[in-house]
Amino acid sequence: MKKSDSLRKIEIITDYTRHADASVLVKWGDTWVLCTATVEEKVPPFLRDTGRGWVTAEYAMLPSAPGGGRKERDIKKLKLDARSAEIQRLIGRALRAAVDLPALGERQITIDCDVLQADGGTRCAAITGGMVALEIAARRLLASGRIDRNPILNRVAAVSVGVCDGTPTLDLDYAHDSTAEVDLNVVMTDSGRFVELQGCAEHRPFTDRHLANMLALAKKGIRRIFRLTASALRSRR
Repeated sequence: MKKSDSLRKIEIITDYTRHADASVLVKWGDTWVLCTATVEEKVPPFLRDTGRGWVTAEYAMLPSAPGGGRKERDIKKLKLDARSAEIQRLIGRALRAAVDLPALGERQITIDCDVLQADGGTRCAAITGGMVALEIAARRLLASGRIDRNPILNRVAAVSVGVCDGTPTLDLDYAHDSTAEVDLNVVMTDSGRFVELQGCAEHRPFTDRHLANMLALAKKGIRRIFRLTASALRSRR
């Protein structure tokens, strides 16, 4: 059984698919997310003729991923459900915090995050795997001469933390997440700065002490995650 201050087993597999500019499969406990990067020689209309690039993300969950029955595909509803839309905006914001957009030139990198299997923490796995895919795509742009400097300013990663049965707990799986008294997602850079905090009290308000304890746990977990992402990137050189 996982300790309250430990991460689930995380495996990061690079170059998982053939045709994407970069691909990463993240196995985070029983949550599996495939993150692919696609580079396009275009930008959204609001960035045309600015010399700046763009990084965006899309997020989806396979119908069988959550368990407990089939989840209807978003395409059938002609729009994302509110949760998927919120998560993909979060992923995009987090990844843009890692990038010098002018260094990309007028091109866009789209990170597609597809949840193959879900057991809590899908957004954190998507951000973490998406960052690895983004960095691989940037390296390939640099190696091909399409850009002349590395656009990656820093790495980002994310982890969930909460209060479960009164105990600050790192890396919530579904069983913890669904019953947690407090649920907090933390996105940070490898220099130790916060990119985004998403949290709420599920049952009753929490204290400064709870928040401090959760952030301390999150920092500990994210340091470990950065070691794993660095190792995954080194292994493919």
